[in-house]
Amino acid sequence: DSKDKRLRSSILVESSTTSIVVDTTPDFRTQMLRENVTKLDAILFTHPHKDHVAGMDDIRAFTYFQDRAMDVYANELTQEALRRDFFYIFAQEKYPGIASVNMHTVRHESFIVGDILVTPIWVLHLKMPVVGYRFGDFTYITDANKIEKSEKDKIRGSKILVINGLRKKEHISHFNLQEAIDLSRELQIPETYITHISHQMGKHEEVSLELPSHIHFSFDGLQLKV
Repeated sequence: DSKDKRLRSSILVESSTTSIVVDTTPDFRTQMLRENVTKLDAILFTHPHKDHVAGMDDIRAFTYFQDRAMDVYANELTQEALRRDFFYIFAQEKYPGIASVNMHTVRHESFIVGDILVTPIWVLHLKMPVVGYRFGDFTYITDANKIEKSEKDKIRGSKILVINGLRKKEHISHFNLQEAIDLSRELQIPETYITHISHQMGKHEEVSLELPSHIHFSFDGLQLKV
């Protein structure tokens, strides 16, 4: 079994031997302490927007105590931003205590981290390429408003989908609530959780009453077993 914990704009994916975080949010350190995460094997990035990468510096505690470089997976656009914003991590001569990383380029092929098979799913955030990820029967997609058929086919068969739904009103670069619901129905996903929700959505308890029975709002600290 794997356990997927919602960490605002991040997820923690765990098997019996492997722990993976998707994105390092601005409060990454607080989230890791709250969830008592003491081992981290890899970080997967979706895209370079600041709310998904700003906590990168705080991986230093893991690389220090684990005494090894962190495996980081990102597309080329995100790598460019990481190398620019956290230039000191990638310097040839680094200050003592700075995090160290092994950078891996995410393309279209699946790859394995520990005992977890990871399938990249390429989506569009307006014109920006964003990488979603499928872990077995669980798929996570954030910051998207368009998914091509070939990538939708990678999602089909998932038992759980976490998908962004920013608000009820249409948005230029995010799925709105109805678009997220329609996608879940199109792909026949048994259980779907809406994430990346703005305050414009309304109150959780009230809007939840409007959702189909298989659609739910995510919340901070949510745990799902797959």
